[in-house]
Amino acid sequence: MTLTPLLTAGLETALNHILYRDRGLKAARQRLNGKVLSVQLHELSSVLTLVFSENQVDVVGDWQGDADCTVKTRLSVLPKLRDRQQLTGLIRRGELEVEGDLQVVQQFSALMDLAELDPAEYLAPWIGDIAAQGVSQAARRGIGLVRGNLRHKQQHLSQVLTEEWRVAPGALELAWFAEEVDALTRSLDALSDRLARLEAK
Repeated sequence: MTLTPLLTAGLETALNHILYRDRGLKAARQRLNGKVLSVQLHELSSVLTLVFSENQVDVVGDWQGDADCTVKTRLSVLPKLRDRQQLTGLIRRGELEVEGDLQVVQQFSALMDLAELDPAEYLAPWIGDIAAQGVSQAARRGIGLVRGNLRHKQQHLSQVLTEEWRVAPGALELAWFAEEVDALTRSLDALSDRLARLEAK
């Protein structure tokens, strides 16, 4: 998949609406002023570059200059960048590769974290405040139900695997197995020492 001008323009409009409309975010935006952040997504064949200025962010699909920071990741990881507490963990797990100035991606993450993403705010101009609020609340409830359902299914699958199908061992079985492996290791070490002493004689 390549980035079309329409796609970059749409992303640019969305980011400017989210990040540059709220005056309360001015201090956080100032830290990114003049910075260039490149994002290489495994699913895309081209690089997405965010060029920050005082009044807006430009999203460029074909940037010729140098970037202060380049991030390599997958599309599925992008939503996690909103939580700056997860950055270190993402880098440690290899889900996020950062080249250049790490502070740029940290400041971008902090800015995204501070930005309020309320769908009602974006729907209101088209369908009215009351309808937008209703749609937003219904969407939140729907997402909550889906998350709860997924958690329930995950717990059920875990119980089925450990108790009914006996595919995955339980916690006590794992502890017992670890103790047995330790005991066997100690026995092998003792045997190895005895053999070494016999050979020395």
